[in-house]
Amino acid sequence: MSTESSFTAELLKLDCDKETQKITDTVRNVVLKRLRKRGVVVALSGGIDSSVVGALCVRALGKERVLGLLMPEKDSSERTSDLGRLITDHLGILTVHEDITGILEAVGCYRRRDEAVRSVVPEYGPGYKCKIVLPNVTDNDRYRIFSVVVQSPGDKQIKVRLKPNSYLGIVAATNFKQRTRKMLEYYHADRLNYAVTGTPNRQEYDQGFFVKLGDGAADVKPIAHLYKTQVYQMAEFLGIPDEIRNRPPMTDTYPMQQSQEEFYFSVPYDKMDLCLYGKNHGVSTEEVAVVADMTAEQVERVYRDIDAKRKATRYLHTPPVLIDRVDEISY
Repeated sequence: MSTESSFTAELLKLDCDKETQKITDTVRNVVLKRLRKRGVVVALSGGIDSSVVGALCVRALGKERVLGLLMPEKDSSERTSDLGRLITDHLGILTVHEDITGILEAVGCYRRRDEAVRSVVPEYGPGYKCKIVLPNVTDNDRYRIFSVVVQSPGDKQIKVRLKPNSYLGIVAATNFKQRTRKMLEYYHADRLNYAVTGTPNRQEYDQGFFVKLGDGAADVKPIAHLYKTQVYQMAEFLGIPDEIRNRPPMTDTYPMQQSQEEFYFSVPYDKMDLCLYGKNHGVSTEEVAVVADMTAEQVERVYRDIDAKRKATRYLHTPPVLIDRVDEISY
């Protein structure tokens, strides 16, 4: 562990000009030379991560080689669609709008999710909304269990702890959304001979905040090495519109509005960055606590949660397991 009190938030400060050059050079080389593709597909949600990836790809390849995909569904907020159109207009790229509601209805996404919710809230039905949430990791050392928050047509809210089968059923059903979007990304990539981009930042990539073979699938992930606060720095440098940069990170997966913090990370993204950086670089909990405005005990809980999520989501990073060795192909 570090014994020097040299830990500051400035350690996450980027040289955005240098970083942009590094990323765009790599994207250009990977897409055009290594993968031998003509351009890239970027799924744009109106969020900060996909907007930055889109802007970097335009700088790397030119706007004529970047296709933006907008893929809302009936649970998406109007704000998301508006911001998605804002960034595509800002980047000046060709855009395809794919409403995925019909596909999701056909595979039973909403029906399966609602059945899982009704297993703990029997009255859940037409006109109701829901989301799932986790307790804040810094509050106590108790085992944290997901709950479902349900809002009735009359705006009354109740919160019920989820049984394991109910939780898994809800997540399995909503994962149709990420996998459907990725299916369409690869459709458009195949017809254009393009590569598919992924948009996770370091927090999401490290902590397994993605769906295997859904938003976790991609040919190139330009910002997976960047902490979330660094993505915001890049967004300012790249001139991403203020409306997108000022929006809190949202999941836009459930009918009720839901932040990434309450759904998965359990702490604000800026504090999470400091804890994750500290964990990665052997910084003591006491040092991180001073900078993050937390107690050392709270930082220790976040450290333990980082380890727990890495262990629980290792499967998401695991490639298919082969029974016997297959010699590598040299490119």
